[in-house]
Amino acid sequence: MTMMDLLSEALPWVYAFVGYWPLMMMLVWVIGGIMFFRLHEAAGRRDVLPPILSGPRVSIVIPCYNEEENAAETIRACAAQNWPDFEIIAVNDGSRDGTAAALDRLACEIPSLRVVHLAQNQGKAMALRAGAMVANGEILVCIDGDAILHPECVAWLVRRFETRPRLGAVTGNPRIRNRSSLLGMLQVGEFSATIGLIKRTQRLTGRVFTVSGVVVAFRLAALRDVGWWTADNLTEDVDVTWKLQRRRWVVHFEPNALSYILMPETLRGLWKQRLRWAEGGAQTFLRYAPDFLRWDGRRMWGVLTEYVVSTLWCYAMVLTLVITVLGLMGLVPAALQPAPSILSVWGMVLSVACLVQFTIALFIDRRHEPAMAQAFRPLLWVIWYPAAFWMLSAASTAVGFPRAVLRRSGARARWTSPDRGFR
Repeated sequence: MTMMDLLSEALPWVYAFVGYWPLMMMLVWVIGGIMFFRLHEAAGRRDVLPPILSGPRVSIVIPCYNEEENAAETIRACAAQNWPDFEIIAVNDGSRDGTAAALDRLACEIPSLRVVHLAQNQGKAMALRAGAMVANGEILVCIDGDAILHPECVAWLVRRFETRPRLGAVTGNPRIRNRSSLLGMLQVGEFSATIGLIKRTQRLTGRVFTVSGVVVAFRLAALRDVGWWTADNLTEDVDVTWKLQRRRWVVHFEPNALSYILMPETLRGLWKQRLRWAEGGAQTFLRYAPDFLRWDGRRMWGVLTEYVVSTLWCYAMVLTLVITVLGLMGLVPAALQPAPSILSVWGMVLSVACLVQFTIALFIDRRHEPAMAQAFRPLLWVIWYPAAFWMLSAASTAVGFPRAVLRRSGARARWTSPDRGFR
């Protein structure tokens, strides 16, 4: 059998995998999201907090790097939390702008705020650890330096720890607040239709791929047990999630714990963000996956399988795109190319499936938006999501995974100021 014959037999399977895998995962996430909603969110049973009279002391830790523009708004929102006993710890991680002076001024204004200054940029993981070392609370709520917490965010996060001694972390529900561009609107839908549904589904199956680093609460004892955050991982939130679950700590998702965040609205900023996510996720998988292959790690097998198959899908997607482009240039025989009729039908089916998924997800999340029209506005742009974000995801994974393999272990993961959207 010639190489051409082998390719002619193998490539249709690759094209089928590229087409059917996302459809299957859409179905899984939609079913999981609906089940979680029916069990934990329906009929308003989770929308009203009981009266808060007392609770554990909470430390809100905010790592800051070049956050001069955002620090005041973020910290004032923290100071307005509806919780009886909390402190705020802002860690200035060697910022090069006026963050240090801004934080010191806020410390004079807000009695509950303490500021820790690091002489040099050490990276988010080390900044979080520095905050944890001086914290007096038994629960740490960790947020980004540009996040705006809903006044009841801390209460929703912390109340889950009261009767669950093995609960190590509770991840909140980030909401996009910059919606002035197509990329911004698509990410509003993405955080509901993809990230929100995935977290709901994974929580039902018992294990979560990652907490949201922008808003998450940790039990201090759990962090101490797993050795804190890992300084050389580009996604410290993914890393610490796997470390917690490796030590049998449970991770929950609280959809009512809202945090309003800024996201990239340029292709360059979005690419840098997704490449970092892909490389950091690969770092975590390569480091901890062997620990979960034993029988006592079986509850993570679903997360591991989804990650492996999704990574293979990304490479298959890149291969399909390359063959299609080369075919248009006349460099690949027609027998090896996906049929144009199949591509058009596949694109239409995926667009409809994506619209259904987004509609259900936005319906579930609609109570977190100020108005019904605002909740469903992203549906106007959802047709572009598979074309833009799936290709971006495939490309970032294809580049990020080998970078993680080649990355020198122990190299400190320092950060730079991200794209925060149009102002």
